[in-house]
Amino acid sequence: MSGDVRRGGEPEDRIEMLRRRVVRTWEMLRGSDVEVRPFRPGEDGPLATFSAPDGHDEVDRYWVNAPYAYVVITYDREASEHQYHAVEPDLDDFEVDLLRRIVDDIRDPLLYRESVGTADAETLKDELENLLEQYGVEVGMDTFHTLLYYLYRDFRGFGKIDPLLNDGHIEDVSCDGYDLPIFVYHTDYTDIETNVQFASEELDNYVIRLAQQSGRHISVGDPIVETTLPDGSRAELALGEEVTPRGSAFTIRQYAEEPFTPIDLIDYGTFSVAQMAYFWLCIEHNKSLIFAGGTASGKTTSMNAVSMFIPPRAKVLTIEDTRELSLYHDNWLSSVTRERLHEGSDIDMYDLLRSALRHRPEYIIVGEVRGDEAVTLFQAMNTGHTTFSTMHADSIETVINRLENEPINVPRAMVQSLDMLSIQTLSRFGDERVRRAKVIGEIHDIDQRTGELDYSSAFTWNPSDDEFSSNDSELLGEIQEERGWSRAQLLREMNRRERFLELLGELGVTGYRRFTALVNEYYADADRVMEKLEDELEGA
Repeated sequence: MSGDVRRGGEPEDRIEMLRRRVVRTWEMLRGSDVEVRPFRPGEDGPLATFSAPDGHDEVDRYWVNAPYAYVVITYDREASEHQYHAVEPDLDDFEVDLLRRIVDDIRDPLLYRESVGTADAETLKDELENLLEQYGVEVGMDTFHTLLYYLYRDFRGFGKIDPLLNDGHIEDVSCDGYDLPIFVYHTDYTDIETNVQFASEELDNYVIRLAQQSGRHISVGDPIVETTLPDGSRAELALGEEVTPRGSAFTIRQYAEEPFTPIDLIDYGTFSVAQMAYFWLCIEHNKSLIFAGGTASGKTTSMNAVSMFIPPRAKVLTIEDTRELSLYHDNWLSSVTRERLHEGSDIDMYDLLRSALRHRPEYIIVGEVRGDEAVTLFQAMNTGHTTFSTMHADSIETVINRLENEPINVPRAMVQSLDMLSIQTLSRFGDERVRRAKVIGEIHDIDQRTGELDYSSAFTWNPSDDEFSSNDSELLGEIQEERGWSRAQLLREMNRRERFLELLGELGVTGYRRFTALVNEYYADADRVMEKLEDELEGA
């Protein structure tokens, strides 16, 4: 349980325990009748109240779990910084004691009815109503729904950080140790301190719980776990003080419920329409691609988005160590590494990649290139498989150096089978932190004079005016030759795809299902879908 509703303190003496048993027996014999009805905000609320701390000005307020929990952003004038306040329903002393007792008594019936971790709101409501009637406690609907909120939050949700993980503005949640405030990365206020923190024992238990919820084991002997939570968030967990001296720690990276589409990334300014049309044509013609950049630069998001350009019937296989990719594609086989502590053997990315080649996929998407699996990945490129992946690097030169040296060690002759590199950056433009494609490069042959790999930039980002510029592309020239097009035909096709993406943006088509369906229509009959979209825009 979280700290504000968890039992604590020393064990009660025998007399107190006997007194409580007598009281509980009497209450159960007496009973009560709780008339449960839906929550009525105007009549039963508000459940949560907030007053800004001294010296703070309130600058923002919004719901994260209406009508129970909301967020208030304040500005501390003295410290010149924002603070994030998660506001949950108020509990008085009676309600705190009552909730502790309910938590103790509700576990057994839940274990018999279903797993505690999957108890739904209706089950919890029924058990809460039964317990209150057994206790003989008369409560108002404000108290009933407050108790129900905390039960659901702690049994089904994520405890104290549940409001943070329900906030669509938050990308990262970071806990750095015992009794330290949790920090979040907020899309509007960047890195910001919250009013949530964990005591030592409470934090240890919470980290163990996060590992268990995701089907993993964590212990003092094996204190670091990287995993995926049931809601799809990626979590890095550390238990105890052996590797993190300030105490147990965790970082949770949130992902959107629906994957970002190329239209979303154009709207955010990460890529231009011309760049997306370029990716589309190259992906259709089986050009391999790596997205590189620093932490939180949008590598995986971008790779997931451009994967929506893969032709509809092509066989796609994804390989990851933690589940992040989400494709809306019929012929998609997803594979994830496995770590076994006792029975069986580990299955790493290298094993999955070797197995993947036997499935004869046309496109292979690898979550991140880190080690010796990269050689197999580049072997797959050399044998005609189109591959996408990500890696940590901040320039084309750094990508090439990392690929050719320890611990990856891909031979230079194999590196040249890579076609494209997109270097992503998380940068500051004006008052905002933005994600941009710093450069989109193309890998060429090995220079016979110097022995170095040749490469060029097809697109570059100018941070001074936040604009993208384009250069000549050898890959587009290769596609032109493969298709037997004239230069005019190539430009016409690029312009048509740019117009297609512009139309989807103007029509507000950002949902990945409709976006993918329209791309598939384009592959089937480009002229017909273009005409349909133009008509739709005229009638809008």
